Amino acid sequence: GFSGLAVAADGTRLIAVSDHGLRLEAKILYTPEGRLAGLASADLGSLSDEQGRSLRSAAERDAEAIAVGPAGEIIVAFERDHRLLRYLPGQLVPERIPAPEELATAPANGGIEGLTFLKDGRLLAIAEELIQGGSAVGWISDAAGWSPLTYALDDGFVVTDLATLPEGDVLVLERRYTMRIGVAARVRRIQAGSIAPGAELAGELIAELRPPLVLDNMEGISARRDPGSGRTLIYMISDDNFNPLQRTLLLMFELME
Repeated sequence: GFSGLAVAADGTRLIAVSDHGLRLEAKILYTPEGRLAGLASADLGSLSDEQGRSLRSAAERDAEAIAVGPAGEIIVAFERDHRLLRYLPGQLVPERIPAPEELATAPANGGIEGLTFLKDGRLLAIAEELIQGGSAVGWISDAAGWSPLTYALDDGFVVTDLATLPEGDVLVLERRYTMRIGVAARVRRIQAGSIAPGAELAGELIAELRPPLVLDNMEGISARRDPGSGRTLIYMISDDNFNPLQRTLLLMFELME
């Protein structure tokens, strides 16, 4: 059920959050050639609420997106009970941060799915099913709160996550499911300079995954620059919906400029 993913800048560890309010932390293993090999030293535990208790009900534990700040703070976006919680390093109890006003009108299962810190420290968020004129509603934070913007959708795809590239552009992970074709995923790139309050964002398509390629319900994305090779590496994780016919996949790609 993993829906949000964050990989450390040095690529050694990951954090993922689950629709059941769980948090996975693990060491990432690589082959000598630098290919993704697996996970080790994994720890799976419950996210806590504002009283320090484990999240319990389905309405409060549906974590869908994660963003890690430069100081180690972790922002988690939840659906059903739409809210944003900030977890500070070394502290069990999170604090609620103000959410965009329009989020209150989002469908229960269609709130913030994409969340990322921009290079300048602002937050960018995009909802899955809060639609305006064929575009997904999103927001960018500033000192005064949140300002709305939109992100263009097409071909039946919806936003499932965001990741900020080292130079500041943003990758948007999108997903589509149809009975005829099955599941598909694609990645589009938003130029950093276009992200502003009131903007109508439209990403450039850089990758698309369809059967028979390896994929499932891809819902989490993270990006980093490998200091040794200089490669830009993109990680994706799938949400198996707790369905035995689906898989939890962790994939790694190199972004070719």
